[in-house]
Amino acid sequence: MPKNIPLINREISWLSFNDRVLQEAADKTVPLVERIRFLAIFSSNLDEFYRVRVATLNRLSNLNTKVKELFGYNPKKTLTEIKSIVVRQERKFNHLFEDEIIKELERQKIFIINELQLNVSRGQFVRKYFRDKILSTLVPVMLTDDSFPELKDRAIYFLVKLTKLKNKEKIRYALIEIPTDGLDRFIVLPETHNLKFVILIDDIIRYCLDDIFFIFDYDNIEAYSIQLTRDAELDLDKQVSEKFIDALTKSLQKRSRGKPMRLLYDTDMPMDMLTYLVAKLDLTAEGLIPGNRYHNFKDFINFPNVGGPELEYPKVSPLPIKDLTAGRSIFAQIAKKDYLINLPYQSFDYIIHFLREAAIDPKVTEINITLYRLAENSRVINALINAAKNGKKVNCLLELKARFDEQANIYWTNRLEEEGLTVNYGILDYKVHSKICLVKRLEKGKDVYYANLATGNFNEKTALLYCDYSLFTTNKDITGELAKLFEGLQKKVFYRGYKHLIVSPLESRNKIYELIDTEIANAKAGKPAYMILKMNSLSDEDIISKLYDASNAGVKIQMIIRGMCCLVPGVIGYSENIQVISIIDKYLEHARIWIFANNGDERMFLTSADMMTRNLDHRVEVGFPILDPNIKTEIRDAIDIQLKDNTKAREINAVNNNKYIRSRSKISYRAQDDIYSYLKYKS
Repeated sequence: MPKNIPLINREISWLSFNDRVLQEAADKTVPLVERIRFLAIFSSNLDEFYRVRVATLNRLSNLNTKVKELFGYNPKKTLTEIKSIVVRQERKFNHLFEDEIIKELERQKIFIINELQLNVSRGQFVRKYFRDKILSTLVPVMLTDDSFPELKDRAIYFLVKLTKLKNKEKIRYALIEIPTDGLDRFIVLPETHNLKFVILIDDIIRYCLDDIFFIFDYDNIEAYSIQLTRDAELDLDKQVSEKFIDALTKSLQKRSRGKPMRLLYDTDMPMDMLTYLVAKLDLTAEGLIPGNRYHNFKDFINFPNVGGPELEYPKVSPLPIKDLTAGRSIFAQIAKKDYLINLPYQSFDYIIHFLREAAIDPKVTEINITLYRLAENSRVINALINAAKNGKKVNCLLELKARFDEQANIYWTNRLEEEGLTVNYGILDYKVHSKICLVKRLEKGKDVYYANLATGNFNEKTALLYCDYSLFTTNKDITGELAKLFEGLQKKVFYRGYKHLIVSPLESRNKIYELIDTEIANAKAGKPAYMILKMNSLSDEDIISKLYDASNAGVKIQMIIRGMCCLVPGVIGYSENIQVISIIDKYLEHARIWIFANNGDERMFLTSADMMTRNLDHRVEVGFPILDPNIKTEIRDAIDIQLKDNTKAREINAVNNNKYIRSRSKISYRAQDDIYSYLKYKS
């Protein structure tokens, strides 16, 4: 591990990324309902951060004093810094929601009202809705001095306090879990005089507390929301056996009972109630986070647009891929040349057509595919099941350890096996994160391979929101090595010696070093030398050190990194030749692209891997070259468009201030809109 190089702590860098999401919620040029959704994304991101990263830091901080020597930082100090940043972000979040967005909704004649703002008629509507839909789902728990239930991870609860005015010492506490199954979080109330009203299920319950606690002799009932976030790491048996799925299922059950990491509480909660609550929970001071009235704000991603279409980004139709026609055999077309899908600007349906044709084509004998995250009603799975029913050999490598998708993937595994497909659970200790599919077809007595390789998952839902690339090819250099890779995955072994693919965990790191070393040698020889690297995250210290070496040798490095970036650009003696931007916009930038000058003969790779230690050394990842000159030009043009962005691009720097990149040019460049226009013109 390199010593004494400039680095931004990965947790602090990640919080800086999430602050960029919050910037989108603060941007008044973003449509109003979309601003609410960015708040929801911020909240969801933060939940996962506490469940995983803060949980890890807590475990490290409980080890010993050698942790600082091993990891280069003090976990306890980092936890304190995290709390300071998160509290500041939560204040900004609350200000945006309560002081800006709610008021702007009201200017649009849309009102999010609470239980204190109901008039008689709306109160009657709410009371009836509560009794018809909600009351039967509630199970209040009356608390005693000796009892306190184990709170579920991320569930919303009301801590309820019942008091008697004549006897202030007569106090009772209760807990109510806010129901989620089968109920919408948001209820649209009857419209009045062209005014729209929305109420949360939380406030309906608050309004009807007397319907729950009517048997008790109390004058006053107060309810304040709380949400506990727990350690989400799994404690799995490392032995692979036929009981693996059972072990994973039990570990998922343990996750819901993991160590408390964060208690988010309503800042209006009286101090005596908060003191009572903290005394009942095993929490550190760093884990106590003041919040607003509503928790699990991630649900606001589904906030109903009861106003006009201008409150959301306009829906755009997916563009066709030039010369790739859905009404003709997709195999016949791919056999002639490579095709690239530029998601979400072009349709994921091309991949579904590819799999459906494979399922019914008499010449197709075998389908191999890796699956990581799947849509809820996956058309990919349906096509694979259909292929098996048509007598094709279908081999699925379904990654059971895809974090927070484990339960869904267990379901799909069982479903696939019931339909007769061969399901491989992956390789011990290595997540299979690659996004690859290989179809074998018998043509004139010989096996011919058709491949799809991608930077994103085979997931038609996320393909509407994530910017990714997906390549169709029959190039024998690529398909031959894919066949070798799938053979190894089936045997649960790793092969070496790929000449065209860049495959983790055995070869990616060294191949990246070789590519960088070529640029360093060319720079020293006075030849063209540069790199353009796009990814989600950069945190591996050895890679960062190598990039610093390249910068010092005179290699110009431009990077587009959406999320975490531990490299510090612009540091004298390390990174004067490195510039990093981050683009946060209506779609999630998810593609990983590596471009190397190679003395004027650019080399370009797409990959499933970020430059993180886990991706390079502990996952199965696949990078693949772009060989078709027209496709290389298309990707290069899109990268150039992104590098010109002066609307949604931010500068990554040492102070983590997320400064917007603004040029003196009067022309506004917004990469995602401009790429759509570019592709539309081409089609």
